[in-house]
Formats: sequence, C-alpha cells, structure tokens
Amino acid sequence: MADNADNGGNDRKLGADEKFCSSCGEVMKKEAEICPSCGVSNKSSGGSSTKDRTTAGILAILLGGIGAHKFYLNETGMGILYLCFSWTGIPIIAGLIEGILYLTKTDEEFERQYVNN
Repeated sequence: MADNADNGGNDRKLGADEKFCSSCGEVMKKEAEICPSCGVSNKSSGGSSTKDRTTAGILAILLGGIGAHKFYLNETGMGILYLCFSWTGIPIIAGLIEGILYLTKTDEEFERQYVNN
C-alpha cells in the first residue's frame, strides 16, 4: 500500500501513482518533480548515485592534500590541480577548510551545491 508518512496532516489515502509533497503535503503525481501547489522541487534521490557530505568531508580532511574529495565529487579538473600542487602544502590547508565546510552544511545545501550540478 501507499505510504502516508509526513503528509502535512493530509489523511487521504494515496493512489498507486501519487505521492505527498515533501514541503506542503499536498497530493501530487509520483513522476512530478515540482509540486503544482507550492512549486517546491520534489526530486527523489533514489536511482542515481548520490554523494554523501560526510564522506566528502572526511576525504577532504584526511586526503585533501591530493584532492581525493574533488575526485569523489566528480570535480576531476580541481582534483588534478590539487595533485599538481600537493607538494606545496596549500591543498592540505584548503582540503581541511573544505572538509569542515562540507560537514557544517545541511544535506540540502550540500546536494544543491555538489550533487545536483
């Protein structure tokens, strides 16, 4: 059966092709990416590979000097740049700062900036 969790107080049962908006709780079509009532994006994160902010943060802190976090986030050009300058120590400092920033972002901010590009 359909799931009625977090439906914003809406007690209506869902049809097979319906879901609740994650923002306003209104019923909408499952394949819809934007709620027709409130206009908020309701992309599902299933199916595609998503990047975890905790993993990116730990990679940046521990292996930021060689750009491991950049390769993880599919920023290959920046990863190569970090590798080229790894002997200077600058990428180590930048990686530490970026790791802290990744870990202090919310999941939504991280996905908006790094995953949904």
